[in-house]
Amino acid sequence: MFIGHLAVGFGAKRVEPRVPLVVWVLAAFGLDVLWPLFLAAGLETVRIDPGNTAFTPMDFASYPWSHSLVMSVVWGLLAAALVNRRWPAARAGALVGAAVVSHWVLDFISHRPDMPLWPGGLRVGLGLWNSVPGTLIVEGTLALTAIVMYVRAFPARDAIGRWAFVGLLVFVGLAWASGPFSPPPPSVPVVVGMTLALVPILAGLTIWIERHRG
Repeated sequence: MFIGHLAVGFGAKRVEPRVPLVVWVLAAFGLDVLWPLFLAAGLETVRIDPGNTAFTPMDFASYPWSHSLVMSVVWGLLAAALVNRRWPAARAGALVGAAVVSHWVLDFISHRPDMPLWPGGLRVGLGLWNSVPGTLIVEGTLALTAIVMYVRAFPARDAIGRWAFVGLLVFVGLAWASGPFSPPPPSVPVVVGMTLALVPILAGLTIWIERHRG
């Protein structure tokens, strides 16, 4: 998933407002923050394979350290420990850790059976990405629900809060919905670069938005 992870970040902000929105969004995308780093280091492998699924041309050949269930729990525990150092409340840390692990759960729903349970272990996946309409409906509904929760809890204080939020939704929504209809990326290094560039963009936008919402 893509926009589904963003939905987790915005929905979690409503559940535990003491933790900044940027932390929630980075936690929800956490495994994808690690993934391009492991790709660049040669620890994981992806191939560009048009037709691999209906929704994406990516063949996630090997990503046990960023995307296995066991390692997602490890990354979640590390994130929870870091959060508890800054916001010493068991609830905040536990929820951030759960947001990290939620990435694996949502990817398990979306991916074909390529999600490892542990490094070198059984690979599973329900294959929602085999259906473009199904992906748009399921992930879009999840995103819409979280957006409504966030908007009701944190109304815009000014025009920046309103339109920066709209801009983020348009940017992410178009990038997500256009994926199945766009040409595949030209190379794996381009995939790595694009994914790494997305992290500071999302972080910067969420920080900016939160400063202007109530």
